[in-house]
Amino acid sequence: MLLVIDTIAVIDVETTPCRENDAELWFAESTHEVERAKALCGPCPLQAACLAGAVERAEPWGVWGGEVFIGGVIVATKRGRGRPRKEDSIETRELDEVESSAA
Repeated sequence: MLLVIDTIAVIDVETTPCRENDAELWFAESTHEVERAKALCGPCPLQAACLAGAVERAEPWGVWGGEVFIGGVIVATKRGRGRPRKEDSIETRELDEVESSAA
C-alpha cells in the first residue's frame, strides 16, 4: 500500500507564460495588452505564488499572478493613458461638494 503524504511539483520556470512571452506585455500601457497578460497568467502553475509574492512586496505596477497592480494595490482594470473623465476627477468632486454646501 502506498500512502502519499506530500507531493512536490517540479515546474520549469522558463516555460511559464511570463518567460515565454515578451516581458513588456506584463507592464504594458495598453489596456488590451494588459488584459492579454492577465489571460496568459490563468493556466500558469505559479499563478497563486506569483500573486502572493506581489501582494507581499506591494508591487508598484504590472500584471502579477493574473491581477493588475497600480501603486502597490490590485485594481480591477487598468485605464488607458490620457485625461481622466471629468466626472472621475477628484478636483471636480471637491468643487461640486463645495458648491452644494454653499447653496
